[in-house]
Amino acid sequence: MRGRWVIVAALVLVVGGYLTYPFVTLYQLRSAVRGGDATALSRLIDWSSVREGIKEDICDLVLDEPGDVAKKGQLPAFGASFVRGVTGNSVDREFTAEALAGIARPSTPSNDDASVSWAFFTGLAQFAVNVSIAGQAEPIRADMELTGLHWKVVRIWLPAALLARGHWTA
Repeated sequence: MRGRWVIVAALVLVVGGYLTYPFVTLYQLRSAVRGGDATALSRLIDWSSVREGIKEDICDLVLDEPGDVAKKGQLPAFGASFVRGVTGNSVDREFTAEALAGIARPSTPSNDDASVSWAFFTGLAQFAVNVSIAGQAEPIRADMELTGLHWKVVRIWLPAALLARGHWTA
């Protein structure tokens, strides 16, 4: 009987640890952003994957034309390639751990304008989170994956207003 309780207790600890681990990673991410810790941000975010996703989002934003214009056959493949080339270098330069660490250093003692509005497992090794930003209608969405024994942010969807505000779309 005692052996069963040990197995049940161990199982509860393992499942509990698994369920809380992404939230611990979110806390570490928040601390790294607030503290401007580029090393921790590099460890917690798959920057190449995040940058590729943002490039796709910018291309979608810039090339999102009314239906009748798209029907006229104005070389959408060339347009997407051109926009991706123009924005690629800027996105590669702007979306780095060092850039985020430099931007995120709070200029005021309190930087509580961001909060997790929704977080949930989307698969055994996938976790999604929405972060609401004060003054933004849409939240920032991030997907995390369990790689090895570490959760990492692998994709970020910025609201269109934030994407359009960036100088990489100019």
